[in-house]
Amino acid sequence: MPELPETETIARDLDGAIRGRKITKVSVRKADVLRGVTARALAKSLRNATIVRSWRRAKLVVLDLDTGDRLVVQPRFTGALLIDDGGFTGPELSYSTLRLELDDGRSLHYADVRRLGTVALMNAKRFDEYSRMLGIEPLDRAFTAKHLSAVLRATSQPVKKVLMEQRKIAGIGNIYANEALWRARIDPSRPAASVSLEEAKLLRASIVGVLEAAIEARGTSFRDYRDARGKRGSFVEKLEAYGRGGLPCRRCGHKLVSTHAIDGRATTLCVTCQR
Repeated sequence: MPELPETETIARDLDGAIRGRKITKVSVRKADVLRGVTARALAKSLRNATIVRSWRRAKLVVLDLDTGDRLVVQPRFTGALLIDDGGFTGPELSYSTLRLELDDGRSLHYADVRRLGTVALMNAKRFDEYSRMLGIEPLDRAFTAKHLSAVLRATSQPVKKVLMEQRKIAGIGNIYANEALWRARIDPSRPAASVSLEEAKLLRASIVGVLEAAIEARGTSFRDYRDARGKRGSFVEKLEAYGRGGLPCRRCGHKLVSTHAIDGRATTLCVTCQR
């Protein structure tokens, strides 16, 4: 589930908490989350490495190391990066797949209930190749209404599906695609090419607005998402569309409709407001 706001929150938390810390020991408990590296090779590469920076690309959390490598984590549906300073007393770490012990006595865990997320170790060249396959960041200045309009005009696929295509626009998932389209009053099933430049301006503003608001609320927690301290995000309280099927539209009062017909994912919209 973690999308751009959730991974941005995690990355910022990690950068503030463990930047400059040295990894003293590596324990891989479930190697099936690893990609492109064995447990032994990962442990050897990470031991005694210093964490230079933590940041986000798309839905990835990236740890830059002083070795030149990058630890790249894609949490997917149930993954979490948790900083343990001895305060976790419940089941938070029961599903830890990877543990990095730090030189100040704390540990960084990658926990994942369903183990659908991935952990990869990439050198700079490999990461750049991977990053180039991803689309524009919607919070970058280059993500203008004209750029969005060009992306949409190039395809007749449903506009919601285009917003979630990571090779075109990076970081937007199902929750925030629903929310942005509700804010912009655009039917998620509309052919993307039918969206006018004026509508693209409103959609671009809606995308940026909802992402920034969700980051400020530290993400959306339904069941699994937790920040690096194990806390829940509060944006769920501000959702206008996602998860509200059957409830009144907060704009016009008509009942919101939920469907899986557009892209196989849960889509909620107001058939009165969104055209």
